[in-house]
Amino acid sequence: MAFHYPNGRKYVSKNSEAIQRSIKKSSFSNRGKTLEDDLNDTNEYYVANGIAIVHKKPTPIQIVDVHYPKRSAAVIKEAYFKQASTTDYNGVYKGKHLDFEAKETQNPTSFPLKNFHEHQIRHMESIAQQGGIAFVIIRFSKTDEIYLMESEHLTKFWNRMIEGGRKSITKTEVESCSKQISLGFHPRIDYIKVIDSILGLFPNGSL
Repeated sequence: MAFHYPNGRKYVSKNSEAIQRSIKKSSFSNRGKTLEDDLNDTNEYYVANGIAIVHKKPTPIQIVDVHYPKRSAAVIKEAYFKQASTTDYNGVYKGKHLDFEAKETQNPTSFPLKNFHEHQIRHMESIAQQGGIAFVIIRFSKTDEIYLMESEHLTKFWNRMIEGGRKSITKTEVESCSKQISLGFHPRIDYIKVIDSILGLFPNGSL
């Protein structure tokens, strides 16, 4: 069965990607892993230890070719990944709804806003307006630095672009409007510590 992304690019299974990654030498920092891999591992740790319930939303697919070899069975021959309507992850922590995107860039000096879509920005705005915590986790892949930026700051930079301003967020701006997340082992990306700070559980801002 063939799967395709909205841009027409053919989907490569995680198993194939995993085989390719396993060829590379890995260090304690697991540099071969993607941000999504690390976040999925982190969320599994949170769930297993009763810390938070956070899951990645499944990407919707559009089926375009189905065969019926038997009346009681249908075989999907071709399908396309549809563009996600909201954000990558959502869940609940200490009674608060969490909703966030996860993005990474190879650019060491800025983060391109083209990685987002208008509907995602507005969705995060709506979540925040209803008392939820909406944010984006950004990784600068070359330096393996990870930051959590609340949606209100992301919206500010997005609106600046819409009004004719720059189409990216500088690294300096990311650093000034975000909290850096230290990498660990278990959990790998402990973003809940930053959420604690947002909720005022660490009044002095220390993580």
